[in-house]
Amino acid sequence: MKLADNKATLSFSNGSPSVEMPVYSGSIGPDVIDIRKLYAQTGMFTFDPGFMSTAACQSAITYIDGDKGELLYRGYPIEQLATQCDFLETCHLLLYGELPDAKGKEDFTKLVTMHTMVNEQMQFFLRGFRRDAHPMAVMTGLVGAMSAFYHDSTDITNPKHREIAAIRLIAKMPTLVAMAYKYSIGQPFIYPRNDLSYAANFMRMMFATPCEEYEPNDVLVRAMDRIFILHADHEQNASTSTVRVCGSSGTNPFAAIAAGVACLWGPAHGGANEACLNMLEDIQRNGGIDKIGDFIKQVKDKNSNVKLMGFGHRVYKNYDPRAKLMQETCKEVLAHLGVQNDPLLKLAVALEKIALEDEYFVSRKLYPNVDFYSGIVQRAIGIPVSLFTAIFALARTVGWIAQLNEMISDNDYKISRPRQLFVGSEKRDVKPLVQR
Repeated sequence: MKLADNKATLSFSNGSPSVEMPVYSGSIGPDVIDIRKLYAQTGMFTFDPGFMSTAACQSAITYIDGDKGELLYRGYPIEQLATQCDFLETCHLLLYGELPDAKGKEDFTKLVTMHTMVNEQMQFFLRGFRRDAHPMAVMTGLVGAMSAFYHDSTDITNPKHREIAAIRLIAKMPTLVAMAYKYSIGQPFIYPRNDLSYAANFMRMMFATPCEEYEPNDVLVRAMDRIFILHADHEQNASTSTVRVCGSSGTNPFAAIAAGVACLWGPAHGGANEACLNMLEDIQRNGGIDKIGDFIKQVKDKNSNVKLMGFGHRVYKNYDPRAKLMQETCKEVLAHLGVQNDPLLKLAVALEKIALEDEYFVSRKLYPNVDFYSGIVQRAIGIPVSLFTAIFALARTVGWIAQLNEMISDNDYKISRPRQLFVGSEKRDVKPLVQR
Protein backbone atom coordinates (compact mmCIF):
# COMPACT_ATOMS: atom_id res chain seq x y z
CA MET A 1 0.00 0.00 0.00
CA LYS A 2 1.43 3.35 -1.02
CA LEU A 3 0.21 6.93 -0.85
CA ALA A 4 -1.46 8.08 -4.04
CA ASP A 5 -0.56 11.35 -5.75
CA ASN A 6 -3.81 12.93 -4.67
CA LYS A 7 -5.71 13.36 -1.40
CA ALA A 8 -9.43 13.31 -0.69
CA THR A 9 -11.17 16.33 0.81
CA LEU A 10 -14.48 15.94 2.59
CA SER A 11 -16.46 19.17 2.76
CA PHE A 12 -19.70 19.90 4.61
CA SER A 13 -22.59 22.11 3.53
CA ASN A 14 -23.23 23.26 7.13
CA GLY A 15 -20.00 25.23 7.29
CA SER A 16 -17.99 22.69 9.32
CA PRO A 17 -14.27 22.62 8.47
CA SER A 18 -13.25 20.41 5.56
CA VAL A 19 -11.32 17.23 6.35
CA GLU A 20 -8.38 16.01 4.27
CA MET A 21 -7.85 12.26 4.06
CA PRO A 22 -4.99 10.27 2.54
CA VAL A 23 -5.60 8.16 -0.57
CA TYR A 24 -3.71 4.88 -1.00
CA SER A 25 -3.03 2.84 -4.13
CA GLY A 26 -2.69 -0.91 -4.37
CA SER A 27 -0.70 -2.74 -7.03
CA ILE A 28 -3.86 -3.02 -9.17
CA GLY A 29 -7.47 -2.09 -8.64
CA PRO A 30 -9.25 1.01 -7.28
CA ASP A 31 -7.54 3.45 -4.90
CA VAL A 32 -8.89 3.67 -1.34
CA ILE A 33 -9.63 6.65 0.90
CA ASP A 34 -8.22 6.15 4.40
CA ILE A 35 -11.04 7.11 6.80
CA ARG A 36 -9.51 5.69 9.98
CA LYS A 37 -9.25 9.15 11.58
CA LEU A 38 -12.63 10.36 10.34
CA TYR A 39 -14.45 9.86 13.65
CA ALA A 40 -11.68 11.53 15.66
CA GLN A 41 -11.71 14.53 13.32
CA THR A 42 -15.46 14.89 12.73
CA GLY A 43 -17.34 12.79 15.29
CA MET A 44 -19.03 10.98 12.39
CA PHE A 45 -18.94 7.45 11.00
CA THR A 46 -19.42 6.32 7.40
CA PHE A 47 -22.55 4.33 6.51
CA ASP A 48 -22.03 1.40 4.12
CA PRO A 49 -24.46 -1.54 4.61
CA GLY A 50 -23.02 -4.74 3.15
CA PHE A 51 -19.61 -3.05 2.74
CA MET A 52 -20.47 -2.15 -0.85
CA SER A 53 -17.75 0.54 -1.01
CA THR A 54 -15.50 -0.39 1.92
CA ALA A 55 -12.09 -2.09 1.83
CA ALA A 56 -11.95 -3.76 5.24
CA CYS A 57 -8.33 -4.89 4.88
CA GLN A 58 -5.30 -4.90 2.63
CA SER A 59 -4.52 -8.25 1.03
CA ALA A 60 -2.02 -9.74 -1.42
CA ILE A 61 -3.82 -13.05 -1.98
CA THR A 62 -6.70 -12.81 -4.47
CA TYR A 63 -7.71 -10.10 -6.91
CA ILE A 64 -11.00 -9.85 -8.80
CA ASP A 65 -11.80 -7.44 -11.61
CA GLY A 66 -15.55 -7.80 -11.85
CA ASP A 67 -15.88 -5.66 -14.98
CA LYS A 68 -13.31 -7.67 -16.92
CA GLY A 69 -14.38 -11.03 -15.46
CA GLU A 70 -10.87 -11.64 -14.13
CA LEU A 71 -9.79 -13.73 -11.12
CA LEU A 72 -6.14 -13.91 -9.99
CA TYR A 73 -4.62 -16.02 -7.22
CA ARG A 74 -1.36 -14.31 -6.19
CA GLY A 75 -1.26 -12.75 -9.67
CA TYR A 76 -1.88 -15.96 -11.63
CA PRO A 77 -5.07 -16.11 -13.78
CA ILE A 78 -7.49 -18.78 -12.61
CA GLU A 79 -7.65 -20.14 -16.18
CA GLN A 80 -3.93 -21.03 -16.07
CA LEU A 81 -4.02 -22.51 -12.57
CA ALA A 82 -7.08 -24.66 -13.33
CA THR A 83 -5.50 -26.13 -16.47
CA GLN A 84 -1.79 -26.31 -15.57
CA CYS A 85 -1.70 -26.96 -11.80
CA ASP A 86 -3.33 -29.31 -9.32
CA PHE A 87 -5.12 -28.34 -6.14
CA LEU A 88 -2.20 -28.84 -3.75
CA GLU A 89 0.04 -26.65 -5.93
CA THR A 90 -2.70 -24.02 -5.68
CA CYS A 91 -2.82 -24.49 -1.91
CA HIS A 92 0.92 -23.92 -1.71
CA LEU A 93 0.52 -20.77 -3.80
CA LEU A 94 -2.24 -19.34 -1.60
CA LEU A 95 -0.49 -20.20 1.66
CA TYR A 96 3.09 -19.20 0.82
CA GLY A 97 2.74 -16.78 -2.10
CA GLU A 98 4.50 -18.82 -4.78
CA LEU A 99 3.93 -21.97 -6.82
CA PRO A 100 6.24 -24.77 -5.66
CA ASP A 101 9.08 -26.19 -7.75
CA ALA A 102 9.20 -29.98 -8.28
CA LYS A 103 10.87 -30.67 -4.92
CA GLY A 104 8.60 -28.22 -3.12
CA LYS A 105 5.53 -29.84 -4.64
CA GLU A 106 6.70 -33.28 -3.58
CA ASP A 107 7.42 -32.15 -0.02
CA PHE A 108 4.17 -30.20 0.39
CA THR A 109 2.09 -33.05 -1.08
CA LYS A 110 3.74 -35.51 1.28
CA LEU A 111 3.18 -33.20 4.26
CA VAL A 112 -0.55 -32.87 3.55
CA THR A 113 -0.94 -36.57 2.72
CA MET A 114 0.61 -37.61 6.03
CA HIS A 115 -2.11 -35.73 7.93
CA THR A 116 -5.24 -36.99 6.18
CA MET A 117 -6.35 -39.34 8.97
CA VAL A 118 -8.48 -37.91 11.79
CA ASN A 119 -8.51 -38.80 15.46
CA GLU A 120 -10.52 -42.01 15.86
CA GLN A 121 -12.63 -40.37 18.57
CA MET A 122 -14.10 -38.00 15.96
CA GLN A 123 -16.21 -40.80 14.53
CA PHE A 124 -17.92 -41.19 17.91
CA PHE A 125 -18.58 -37.44 17.98
CA LEU A 126 -20.05 -37.76 14.48
CA ARG A 127 -22.33 -40.59 15.57
CA GLY A 128 -24.06 -38.19 17.96
CA PHE A 129 -25.75 -36.48 14.99
CA ARG A 130 -28.96 -37.71 13.41
CA ARG A 131 -28.25 -39.53 10.16
CA ASP A 132 -30.57 -37.18 8.25
CA ALA A 133 -28.81 -34.02 9.51
CA HIS A 134 -27.70 -31.62 6.77
CA PRO A 135 -24.00 -32.18 6.00
CA MET A 136 -23.23 -28.50 6.65
CA ALA A 137 -24.71 -28.76 10.15
CA VAL A 138 -22.45 -31.77 10.72
CA MET A 139 -19.39 -30.06 9.21
CA THR A 140 -19.85 -26.94 11.35
CA GLY A 141 -19.75 -29.19 14.41
CA LEU A 142 -16.86 -31.37 13.23
CA VAL A 143 -14.58 -28.47 12.24
CA GLY A 144 -15.31 -26.62 15.46
CA ALA A 145 -14.59 -29.81 17.42
CA MET A 146 -11.13 -30.12 15.88
CA SER A 147 -9.84 -27.63 18.45
CA ALA A 148 -10.78 -30.19 21.12
CA PHE A 149 -9.00 -33.03 19.32
CA TYR A 150 -5.95 -31.05 18.15
CA HIS A 151 -5.46 -28.62 21.03
CA ASP A 152 -1.68 -28.53 20.55
CA SER A 153 -2.08 -26.08 17.63
CA THR A 154 -4.72 -23.62 18.79
CA ASP A 155 -2.63 -20.53 19.56
CA ILE A 156 -3.49 -18.22 16.67
CA THR A 157 -0.66 -15.83 17.59
CA ASN A 158 1.95 -18.59 17.20
CA PRO A 159 3.08 -18.87 13.52
CA LYS A 160 4.08 -22.51 14.00
CA HIS A 161 0.67 -23.36 15.46
CA ARG A 162 -1.04 -21.62 12.55
CA GLU A 163 1.02 -23.60 10.04
CA ILE A 164 0.28 -26.91 11.77
CA ALA A 165 -3.42 -26.06 11.96
CA ALA A 166 -3.39 -25.07 8.26
CA ILE A 167 -1.94 -28.39 7.14
CA ARG A 168 -4.28 -30.33 9.42
CA LEU A 169 -7.35 -28.53 8.13
CA ILE A 170 -6.44 -28.86 4.45
CA ALA A 171 -5.53 -32.53 4.91
CA LYS A 172 -8.48 -33.59 7.06
CA MET A 173 -11.38 -31.72 5.45
CA PRO A 174 -11.84 -34.34 2.66
CA THR A 175 -11.82 -37.08 5.30
CA LEU A 176 -14.44 -35.28 7.39
CA VAL A 177 -16.70 -34.55 4.40
CA ALA A 178 -16.49 -38.19 3.28
CA MET A 179 -17.19 -39.38 6.83
CA ALA A 180 -20.27 -37.14 7.04
CA TYR A 181 -21.51 -38.58 3.74
CA LYS A 182 -20.86 -42.22 4.68
CA TYR A 183 -22.58 -41.71 8.02
CA SER A 184 -25.67 -40.25 6.32
CA ILE A 185 -26.10 -43.30 4.07
CA GLY A 186 -25.19 -45.89 6.70
CA GLN A 187 -21.98 -47.12 5.09
CA PRO A 188 -18.66 -47.80 6.88
CA PHE A 189 -16.07 -45.04 6.94
CA ILE A 190 -13.24 -45.46 4.44
CA TYR A 191 -9.79 -44.50 5.67
CA PRO A 192 -7.53 -42.34 3.45
CA ARG A 193 -4.80 -43.90 1.35
CA ASN A 194 -1.42 -42.22 1.14
CA ASP A 195 -0.59 -43.39 -2.39
CA LEU A 196 -3.45 -41.46 -3.99
CA SER A 197 -3.68 -37.82 -5.00
CA TYR A 198 -5.71 -35.37 -2.92
CA ALA A 199 -8.77 -35.50 -5.18
CA ALA A 200 -8.50 -39.25 -5.88
CA ASN A 201 -8.26 -39.94 -2.16
CA PHE A 202 -11.43 -37.93 -1.58
CA MET A 203 -13.29 -39.78 -4.35
CA ARG A 204 -12.25 -43.13 -2.90
CA MET A 205 -13.31 -42.18 0.64
CA MET A 206 -16.65 -41.07 -0.79
CA PHE A 207 -17.49 -44.02 -3.04
CA ALA A 208 -15.46 -47.07 -1.98
CA THR A 209 -16.82 -49.80 0.29
CA PRO A 210 -14.97 -52.56 2.17
CA CYS A 211 -16.60 -55.11 -0.16
CA GLU A 212 -14.48 -54.29 -3.19
CA GLU A 213 -11.59 -52.12 -4.28
CA TYR A 214 -12.35 -48.74 -5.80
CA GLU A 215 -10.38 -47.45 -8.76
CA PRO A 216 -10.55 -43.64 -9.11
CA ASN A 217 -11.57 -42.48 -12.59
CA ASP A 218 -9.01 -40.04 -14.01
CA VAL A 219 -11.57 -37.83 -15.77
CA LEU A 220 -13.73 -37.52 -12.67
CA VAL A 221 -10.73 -36.99 -10.41
CA ARG A 222 -9.51 -34.18 -12.68
CA ALA A 223 -12.98 -32.62 -12.58
CA MET A 224 -13.04 -32.81 -8.80
CA ASP A 225 -9.57 -31.28 -8.58
CA ARG A 226 -10.69 -28.41 -10.83
CA ILE A 227 -13.74 -27.80 -8.65
CA PHE A 228 -11.39 -27.51 -5.67
CA ILE A 229 -9.11 -25.02 -7.49
CA LEU A 230 -11.99 -22.83 -8.71
CA HIS A 231 -13.41 -22.57 -5.20
CA ALA A 232 -10.12 -22.20 -3.28
CA ASP A 233 -10.42 -18.45 -2.64
CA HIS A 234 -12.49 -15.50 -3.77
CA GLU A 235 -11.26 -12.35 -2.08
CA GLN A 236 -13.27 -10.77 0.78
CA ASN A 237 -16.57 -12.62 0.38
CA ALA A 238 -19.01 -13.20 3.26
CA SER A 239 -17.43 -16.37 4.65
CA THR A 240 -13.85 -15.08 4.29
CA SER A 241 -14.83 -11.86 6.05
CA THR A 242 -16.46 -13.99 8.75
CA VAL A 243 -13.23 -15.95 9.25
CA ARG A 244 -11.27 -12.69 9.50
CA VAL A 245 -13.76 -11.15 11.96
CA CYS A 246 -13.82 -14.31 14.07
CA GLY A 247 -10.04 -14.68 14.00
CA SER A 248 -9.54 -11.02 14.93
CA SER A 249 -10.71 -11.82 18.46
CA GLY A 250 -7.76 -14.19 18.86
CA THR A 251 -9.83 -17.35 18.77
CA ASN A 252 -8.18 -20.57 17.57
CA PRO A 253 -7.90 -21.34 13.83
CA PHE A 254 -10.34 -24.26 13.96
CA ALA A 255 -13.06 -22.08 15.51
CA ALA A 256 -12.46 -19.34 12.92
CA ILE A 257 -12.75 -21.84 10.04
CA ALA A 258 -15.89 -23.35 11.61
CA ALA A 259 -17.39 -19.85 11.54
CA GLY A 260 -16.57 -19.68 7.83
CA VAL A 261 -18.28 -23.05 7.26
CA ALA A 262 -21.40 -21.77 9.03
CA CYS A 263 -21.49 -18.60 6.93
CA LEU A 264 -20.90 -20.51 3.69
CA TRP A 265 -24.03 -22.57 4.33
CA GLY A 266 -26.30 -19.67 3.36
CA PRO A 267 -28.19 -20.02 0.04
CA ALA A 268 -26.92 -16.59 -1.07
CA HIS A 269 -23.32 -17.81 -0.67
CA GLY A 270 -22.04 -21.40 -0.77
CA GLY A 271 -25.51 -22.90 -0.87
CA ALA A 272 -26.11 -21.33 -4.28
CA ASN A 273 -24.95 -24.38 -6.26
CA GLU A 274 -27.35 -26.56 -4.27
CA ALA A 275 -30.16 -24.06 -4.91
CA CYS A 276 -29.24 -23.95 -8.61
CA LEU A 277 -29.60 -27.70 -9.11
CA ASN A 278 -32.84 -27.73 -7.11
CA MET A 279 -34.12 -25.03 -9.50
CA LEU A 280 -33.22 -27.10 -12.58
CA GLU A 281 -34.91 -30.17 -11.10
CA ASP A 282 -38.03 -28.12 -10.35
CA ILE A 283 -38.17 -26.94 -13.98
CA GLN A 284 -37.70 -30.53 -15.16
CA ARG A 285 -40.53 -31.77 -12.94
CA ASN A 286 -42.82 -29.03 -14.23
CA GLY A 287 -42.46 -29.90 -17.89
CA GLY A 288 -38.76 -29.58 -18.62
CA ILE A 289 -37.32 -27.65 -21.53
CA ASP A 290 -40.74 -27.21 -23.17
CA LYS A 291 -41.88 -25.13 -20.20
CA ILE A 292 -38.73 -23.04 -19.85
CA GLY A 293 -40.52 -20.02 -21.33
CA ASP A 294 -43.10 -20.13 -18.54
CA PHE A 295 -40.33 -20.27 -15.97
CA ILE A 296 -38.58 -17.22 -17.49
CA LYS A 297 -41.87 -15.29 -17.39
CA GLN A 298 -42.15 -16.07 -13.67
CA VAL A 299 -38.55 -14.93 -13.10
CA LYS A 300 -39.34 -11.59 -14.74
CA ASP A 301 -42.56 -11.20 -12.70
CA LYS A 302 -41.67 -9.25 -9.55
CA ASN A 303 -44.69 -10.69 -7.74
CA SER A 304 -43.91 -14.37 -8.40
CA ASN A 305 -40.99 -14.82 -5.93
CA VAL A 306 -39.37 -17.15 -8.51
CA LYS A 307 -35.60 -16.59 -8.72
CA LEU A 308 -33.07 -17.55 -11.38
CA MET A 309 -30.34 -19.28 -9.38
CA GLY A 310 -26.77 -19.59 -10.66
CA PHE A 311 -26.83 -16.30 -12.57
CA GLY A 312 -25.33 -12.96 -11.62
CA HIS A 313 -22.71 -12.18 -9.02
CA ARG A 314 -22.13 -9.47 -6.44
CA VAL A 315 -18.68 -8.70 -7.89
CA TYR A 316 -18.63 -9.98 -11.49
CA LYS A 317 -20.37 -7.70 -13.98
CA ASN A 318 -19.10 -9.84 -16.82
CA TYR A 319 -18.92 -13.60 -17.43
CA ASP A 320 -17.57 -15.36 -14.32
CA PRO A 321 -14.22 -16.83 -15.52
CA ARG A 322 -14.78 -19.85 -13.26
CA ALA A 323 -18.08 -20.55 -15.05
CA LYS A 324 -16.32 -20.92 -18.42
CA LEU A 325 -13.89 -23.44 -16.96
CA MET A 326 -16.67 -25.29 -15.17
CA GLN A 327 -18.73 -25.42 -18.37
CA GLU A 328 -15.82 -27.13 -20.18
CA THR A 329 -15.42 -29.57 -17.30
CA CYS A 330 -19.14 -30.26 -17.30
CA LYS A 331 -19.14 -31.20 -20.99
CA GLU A 332 -16.05 -33.38 -20.53
CA VAL A 333 -17.54 -35.27 -17.57
CA LEU A 334 -20.93 -35.83 -19.19
CA ALA A 335 -19.32 -36.99 -22.45
CA HIS A 336 -17.05 -39.40 -20.55
CA LEU A 337 -19.99 -40.83 -18.63
CA GLY A 338 -22.09 -41.14 -21.77
CA VAL A 339 -24.78 -38.76 -20.62
CA GLN A 340 -24.61 -36.15 -23.36
CA ASN A 341 -28.40 -36.07 -23.41
CA ASP A 342 -28.67 -35.25 -19.71
CA PRO A 343 -31.96 -33.30 -19.42
CA LEU A 344 -30.59 -30.98 -16.76
CA LEU A 345 -27.61 -30.02 -18.95
CA LYS A 346 -30.00 -29.28 -21.81
CA LEU A 347 -31.98 -27.09 -19.46
CA ALA A 348 -28.79 -25.39 -18.29
CA VAL A 349 -27.66 -24.65 -21.86
CA ALA A 350 -31.11 -23.34 -22.78
CA LEU A 351 -31.17 -21.08 -19.71
CA GLU A 352 -27.67 -19.83 -20.48
CA LYS A 353 -28.68 -18.99 -24.07
CA ILE A 354 -31.71 -17.04 -22.88
CA ALA A 355 -29.70 -15.20 -20.21
CA LEU A 356 -27.03 -14.17 -22.74
CA GLU A 357 -29.54 -12.98 -25.35
CA ASP A 358 -32.63 -11.75 -23.51
CA GLU A 359 -32.47 -7.98 -22.91
CA TYR A 360 -33.96 -8.41 -19.42
CA PHE A 361 -30.95 -10.45 -18.27
CA VAL A 362 -28.33 -8.74 -20.45
CA SER A 363 -29.22 -5.29 -19.12
CA ARG A 364 -28.93 -6.60 -15.57
CA LYS A 365 -25.66 -8.42 -16.39
CA LEU A 366 -27.00 -11.72 -15.10
CA TYR A 367 -24.31 -13.97 -16.55
CA PRO A 368 -23.93 -17.61 -15.47
CA ASN A 369 -21.68 -18.01 -12.43
CA VAL A 370 -19.61 -20.97 -11.24
CA ASP A 371 -22.52 -22.46 -9.28
CA PHE A 372 -24.48 -22.87 -12.49
CA TYR A 373 -22.31 -25.70 -13.82
CA SER A 374 -20.53 -27.08 -10.74
CA GLY A 375 -23.78 -28.54 -9.41
CA ILE A 376 -24.37 -30.49 -12.63
CA VAL A 377 -20.79 -31.82 -12.60
CA GLN A 378 -21.07 -32.97 -9.00
CA ARG A 379 -24.44 -34.58 -9.67
CA ALA A 380 -22.95 -36.47 -12.64
CA ILE A 381 -20.06 -37.67 -10.46
CA GLY A 382 -22.58 -39.08 -7.99
CA ILE A 383 -22.40 -36.52 -5.20
CA PRO A 384 -25.78 -35.81 -3.57
CA VAL A 385 -27.10 -32.26 -3.75
CA SER A 386 -27.02 -31.86 0.04
CA LEU A 387 -23.24 -32.36 0.01
CA PHE A 388 -22.42 -29.66 -2.58
CA THR A 389 -21.82 -26.90 -0.04
CA ALA A 390 -19.68 -29.15 2.16
CA ILE A 391 -17.39 -29.75 -0.84
CA PHE A 392 -17.30 -25.99 -1.40
CA ALA A 393 -16.18 -25.62 2.25
CA LEU A 394 -13.52 -28.29 1.73
CA ALA A 395 -12.07 -26.33 -1.20
CA ARG A 396 -12.39 -22.89 0.39
CA THR A 397 -10.61 -23.95 3.60
CA VAL A 398 -7.18 -23.12 2.17
CA GLY A 399 -8.36 -19.64 1.17
CA TRP A 400 -9.80 -19.02 4.61
CA ILE A 401 -6.55 -20.09 6.26
CA ALA A 402 -4.41 -17.97 3.93
CA GLN A 403 -6.59 -14.94 4.61
CA LEU A 404 -6.57 -15.58 8.37
CA ASN A 405 -2.78 -15.94 8.47
CA GLU A 406 -2.37 -12.78 6.41
CA MET A 407 -4.58 -10.83 8.80
CA ILE A 408 -2.72 -12.04 11.92
CA SER A 409 0.60 -11.04 10.30
CA ASP A 410 -0.66 -7.53 9.44
CA ASN A 411 0.60 -4.89 11.89
CA ASP A 412 -2.55 -2.81 11.24
CA TYR A 413 -4.99 -5.53 12.22
CA LYS A 414 -7.32 -4.96 15.16
CA ILE A 415 -10.34 -6.79 16.52
CA SER A 416 -13.21 -6.11 14.13
CA ARG A 417 -15.74 -3.68 15.57
CA PRO A 418 -18.14 -2.16 13.01
CA ARG A 419 -20.06 0.97 13.98
CA GLN A 420 -23.77 1.62 13.48
CA LEU A 421 -26.35 4.25 12.65
CA PHE A 422 -28.68 4.00 15.65
CA VAL A 423 -32.39 4.54 14.87
CA GLY A 424 -33.97 3.20 18.07
CA SER A 425 -35.49 4.97 21.07
CA GLU A 426 -33.67 7.79 22.76
CA LYS A 427 -32.85 7.53 26.46
CA ARG A 428 -35.94 6.95 28.59
CA ASP A 429 -36.82 5.87 32.12
CA VAL A 430 -38.37 2.58 33.21
CA LYS A 431 -41.85 3.12 34.67
CA PRO A 432 -43.13 1.09 37.60
CA LEU A 433 -45.01 -2.03 36.52
CA VAL A 434 -48.42 -0.55 37.43
CA GLN A 435 -47.87 2.48 35.18
CA ARG A 436 -46.83 0.61 32.00
